[in-house]
Amino acid sequence: MSIKFSEIIRISNPKEYKIHLATWNGHHQPLDIFISDKERWKGWNEWRGEKDEFNRQYIFSLIDFYHEKDTWLFGGIYKVLKRSQKKYARSYKVELTNQYNEMIGRLKFHWQRFGRAKSRKMEKCKDEFLVSEILKGEFTGEVFCGYENINHDFSSIETIYKNNKQDWKAALENIKGIYLVTDKRNGKKYVGSAYGDYGIWSRWACYIKNGHGKNDELSKVINQKGIEYARKYFCFTLLEYRNMKTDDKIIIGRECYWKEVLLSRGKYGYNKN
Repeated sequence: MSIKFSEIIRISNPKEYKIHLATWNGHHQPLDIFISDKERWKGWNEWRGEKDEFNRQYIFSLIDFYHEKDTWLFGGIYKVLKRSQKKYARSYKVELTNQYNEMIGRLKFHWQRFGRAKSRKMEKCKDEFLVSEILKGEFTGEVFCGYENINHDFSSIETIYKNNKQDWKAALENIKGIYLVTDKRNGKKYVGSAYGDYGIWSRWACYIKNGHGKNDELSKVINQKGIEYARKYFCFTLLEYRNMKTDDKIIIGRECYWKEVLLSRGKYGYNKN
């Protein structure tokens, strides 16, 4: 039996609330922002676009749980303290209320979105949202997806690393391998490898710290454009993985193979040799 929104969230005057539907903004997934930095997530609730979307006293925030279709994660209830008419800026000043705080990051709803509206009037649509799950604890990131399925943007890998996700760490810290960094803005590719005493987890940690992993050509890009460029455009793919006993010469040989296959040297990529 389905549980409706109003059976678990009891709001006495829904006309004082707007439901915020936070989705991909062309640069970042709000779910990744919510997991990694609550202050930045608050900023998502203070942002005004063309319209005055949050023109009521409260914002009931829902986050697109993009790992699952038509699923939304509860991100808190914010009170609007002040608003301005400036467009495309953080024009709202908000504060997180204590309403249903115990459900933040745990309560998931099923709801199919039609159109691109950023907000909805609560009284008109609340019971379209059906409770799909209540997690035991606050969601802290994607469960390890398997070696063959790693094809994640920089922000996702950054969130996984900074939250020290143990399933990912255990899987990646004890393997050597070949990986691909793709620049989605221009299509250029960089083929890299992890060998010696360092696994993929440690190698990718270098990218998280500086955006370029100390690679010469990537360093030029990040030094000029900043780490936000990596967060916006870089994507990580694991091409091959081997156990830590594998001879380093094999890893280096496979790295050279993939450089040839993907034409990552010269004008098509970021590899210098």
